[in-house]
Amino acid sequence: MEDFAVTTDTAANQNKWLRMFKGDPVIWFMVGILMLVGIVEVYSATSMLAWKEQHGNTTYYLVKHLGFVFMGFLVMVGLCRVSYKLLFKASNVGLYISVVLLFLTIFTGSSTNDARRWFTIPLIDISFQTSDLAKLTLMIYLAKVLSTCQNTLESKKLVFRKCMIAILAVCVLILPSNLSTALLIGGTSVMLMLVGQIPVKWIGIMVGGLLLAGVLFIGGCKLVGFHTRLDTWVTRITTYSSSDADKSGADYQSEQSKIALSRGGILGQGVGKSLQRNAIPHPYSDFIFAIVVEETGLMGGIVVVACYIIFFFRCVRIVKTTERTFPVFIVVGLCLNIVLQAVSHFLVVAGIVPVTGQPLPFVSMGGTSLLFNSVSIGIILNISRYAGKKETVTEIEEEPVQEEIQDFPFMAG
Repeated sequence: MEDFAVTTDTAANQNKWLRMFKGDPVIWFMVGILMLVGIVEVYSATSMLAWKEQHGNTTYYLVKHLGFVFMGFLVMVGLCRVSYKLLFKASNVGLYISVVLLFLTIFTGSSTNDARRWFTIPLIDISFQTSDLAKLTLMIYLAKVLSTCQNTLESKKLVFRKCMIAILAVCVLILPSNLSTALLIGGTSVMLMLVGQIPVKWIGIMVGGLLLAGVLFIGGCKLVGFHTRLDTWVTRITTYSSSDADKSGADYQSEQSKIALSRGGILGQGVGKSLQRNAIPHPYSDFIFAIVVEETGLMGGIVVVACYIIFFFRCVRIVKTTERTFPVFIVVGLCLNIVLQAVSHFLVVAGIVPVTGQPLPFVSMGGTSLLFNSVSIGIILNISRYAGKKETVTEIEEEPVQEEIQDFPFMAG
């Protein structure tokens, strides 16, 4: 009897532990693999740098990264247990706060390579990249607005105007310091509007207007001699578009990345045996996939890419089995944020597009990106609990942190 009691207690403890992981188990597994790869490769890519800059402490950056991974894990566990419906009420406030912070970042943010991307919170002296917060809150806001779109033409016009103003506000404020992020956010927003059945003609007019505004902005900067990041953008594009014979080392990052990919072969050089980590600038963030392939080969690269592909299709499955429009648009927006950023990273590492400086979600070192992507995953996991009625409403409502499960006003009837 004592053995039976011990076995029962052990099983109960295991079930209690497993109950922490709410939501789609496949998404949990994919994100876990990516985080594990990130831990290994961040240590490999930063050990020599840490040895030089931190007086021989080769684990300095690894420990910092592990701290953010742990916080990201807690964020996912917490958010997958809190009803996504709370986001409906907070979406407007979240977007307003993001726009204000983006505006403040332009004038008071920390400057790196003529780009102000980081905002430091007064008193507590914590810095974060405001664009990461903005793209998260923008997707939630667009999901709310699009979910209120009815079949009448007038309501669609109003929804379109609200979406356009929000997208412009965020992208225009991010553009001066981070062109690639502004383009990714704009592209994700357009895709979300298409899913929301906004007429293609209207979206085309908006995109055309944005392109015209961009041309006028570049022309204005050239005219008044206010270049800031403009020269960097032009240099990257012209370097990328020129022939290999004309580059003469100008595209150094891309060249070193290609060397890393070629050295990887099928099975790689072995974990911790990368040579290009000492040659590629920022191998732990902007080019970490090159280090992954160099050390683990084509097979390792395929595993990483497969994780994002499986994650994408699991999100598609959630969308297909979710009955309400608001959570559907949230999953689409947040999923595209993560997947398109990963695709951008892959294309840059392979030299297919100009260098953009996009980290690889959950793999690259970087606290802000990892934490906000963890927020996105936590929200998606929460929504997956309702998809296909994996858990009954009663089971979800039993948790004290849940608000009452009810239809939104626009879904009534």
